Amino acid sequence: MRRIAPLAGVLALLLSAAAQAADPHLARNLAATCANCHGTDGRSAGGMAVLAGEPKDKLLASLTAFRSGDKPATIMHQISKGYTDEQLDLIAGYFAAIKPAGGAK
Repeated sequence: MRRIAPLAGVLALLLSAAAQAADPHLARNLAATCANCHGTDGRSAGGMAVLAGEPKDKLLASLTAFRSGDKPATIMHQISKGYTDEQLDLIAGYFAAIKPAGGAK
């Protein structure tokens, strides 16, 4: 019985990771929390940075800097700490792939 519990835990983690990888909408779902401040699909109407269409590497660098505390912010430090590196990469890729309002990119 002692051997089964750790194996069950490892199996649960593997299944959870596989379920996330299999979700074609995972990036969109993770990025949905950003809409509260940055607008639907990162198309801010003003007051907050527009995320839609920004280069992925720039977005990922900002998210990483928020998480480490190197970039000043009011709430992004707490929000970014709630995501794994892989999730931040998905979020940055999602916004980079969206055309900004007006189709500028």
